[in-house]
Amino acid sequence: MIILVLSVFLITSCSKDDDNYSLGKFWVGLGILQTTDSDTGSYRIIMDNKNVLIPVSVDFSIYDYAKNGDRILINYTILDDNAHGSNPATEYYVMINSVSKVLMKGIIDITEQNQDSIGNNPVNIGDIWITGDLLNIRFGYWGFNRTHYINLVKQPGELNKDTVQPIELEFRHNNNGDEENIPYTAYVSFRLNALKIAGLDSVKFVVKSTNYNGSEFRREGVYRY
Repeated sequence: MIILVLSVFLITSCSKDDDNYSLGKFWVGLGILQTTDSDTGSYRIIMDNKNVLIPVSVDFSIYDYAKNGDRILINYTILDDNAHGSNPATEYYVMINSVSKVLMKGIIDITEQNQDSIGNNPVNIGDIWITGDLLNIRFGYWGFNRTHYINLVKQPGELNKDTVQPIELEFRHNNNGDEENIPYTAYVSFRLNALKIAGLDSVKFVVKSTNYNGSEFRREGVYRY
């Protein structure tokens, strides 16, 4: 699993004022690629804020980078929108400047069998937030030329109403023996569905990790479903 590596990032929201749209401006955000017509290769991007991006200009094949259902980081320029009268815009017609696939995976149980492959190398968490059923993490790590592995793990066992909360989750990093020469920044999204407990509409959880300075990162949250 290849980690998306970013050196510069900027996330902004779409403006409702058409006067702000120009070819010299760009927005960057996270979303899900959705194929609308497989025969023609038509697609749209559902952004995390529920806005819909409809590409009308792109100089490359987006399918070289991502497929239907993939999570992506997209850099785009707004050309127009569907705002009408007092009705705010919900769809934006855009020129795609660049797109990168973002790692998206589920929470796994940690066992004796997978302990070594999951690893326990340090990692710096820069930001963490929930979007729908996804836990998103922006993190930093040191590396050079090897693929690193990232996982979110919990102790094995079925969750039920008697499970102690907050449920403990560990953000694990395996640097695959890489050299620590270059600082990288990356995004990853984890599906939280495995935390759902029948009869409850929300659960509390805590994410832990170890920073490069040896201190513990700890962030509590609530997953509502």
